[in-house]
Amino acid sequence: MSSSDKINLSIKYALFAAISIAANLFAQYLTAFVVPEAWSLYVCLMVGTLIGLMVKYWLDKNYIFYYQTKHLKHETGRFALYSIMGAFTTVIFWGSEISFDLFIGSDYARYIGGFFGLAVGYAVKYQLDKRFVFVKASVAAGR
Repeated sequence: MSSSDKINLSIKYALFAAISIAANLFAQYLTAFVVPEAWSLYVCLMVGTLIGLMVKYWLDKNYIFYYQTKHLKHETGRFALYSIMGAFTTVIFWGSEISFDLFIGSDYARYIGGFFGLAVGYAVKYQLDKRFVFVKASVAAGR
């Protein structure tokens, strides 16, 4: 891969990460209107994580890794593996958002913490996905 291809991929990945972050945080924002205050943070985190996960998976699979699944079982397996890899980075995201909420104590701070946690998590997630999720069959077989 040439250096200009790497730059283009980095720009595209950053753009898709921004789209996914916006989807996650907007889903949290909307969820906060319907969830009782006592449970709001955690329910919002779960809803936002699910929405962000689905958006990011679709963008990464189709426009970053250009990965083709063969059938529904294969698609389900890729999504499951993608989700498992995401569990590691979700700890970063949730830890950051919950920390900002606890120590600063405002909705804006919470979303800022979420943004930073997601940005760091997506940087780590790219490496995990490249190595373990969206591996071409010939690469996985050692060819």
